[in-house]
Amino acid sequence: MYGLVADTRICERCGAVFVPRREHARFCCVRCRAAWNREHVGDAAAGIRALQWSVIAMTETIERMPAVGRWDRSRAFTAISEAVWQVTLVDATLVRHHLDAYDQIMARQDPAQRLQTEQSLAGLRFVRNHIGSEASLAAFLRPDRMGAGGRRLTGWSWRPVPEPALASLAPRGRTWELARYRAYQAHLAGQPIGQTFGRVAEFLNLAAAGALSIPAEGAHAGR
Repeated sequence: MYGLVADTRICERCGAVFVPRREHARFCCVRCRAAWNREHVGDAAAGIRALQWSVIAMTETIERMPAVGRWDRSRAFTAISEAVWQVTLVDATLVRHHLDAYDQIMARQDPAQRLQTEQSLAGLRFVRNHIGSEASLAAFLRPDRMGAGGRRLTGWSWRPVPEPALASLAPRGRTWELARYRAYQAHLAGQPIGQTFGRVAEFLNLAAAGALSIPAEGAHAGR
């Protein structure tokens, strides 16, 4: 299992031990996060460029998915796996390094839309944590369902899955992974994968545009 979390962390700015309230938390408080950002301002250009390329990769992978034949299982699984990893990478990068822009875009959504976005991202983190091979990814997919995408790959749907065994995790790790599982069951299971990726990609592009201070359509430009 990948990306699982511990009960406590050490603040990267002051060294204090703290209980993280978010999966990718690096600092114990807003003051430490702001101070760290000021001290590492020289890294900003490289970080922004890395984010821009990550958004480009994510967007292009998702945009290519409708062209993947649903009969080509190996290529289909590869495309879906790449989309899952790239979405969760961009999401984690924005939360870790551009939290203000991320939260501003999230706050602009109405409550129902915000819940759907947050829970869809959490559900994809659950998928990411449990896929390591084509066989494990197959447990999450229902290839034969004729969904919104017709015979396209984007018409495949997410399959309901049993609750995972979490006894080996620390208490907070169990709590977060169970929350991700419930998000998957409530907001991904039974839904077309194209709908899921389209929803989260739209949000992440807007958040990246805010972080990069460019128009939304430019978040995946500059090639």
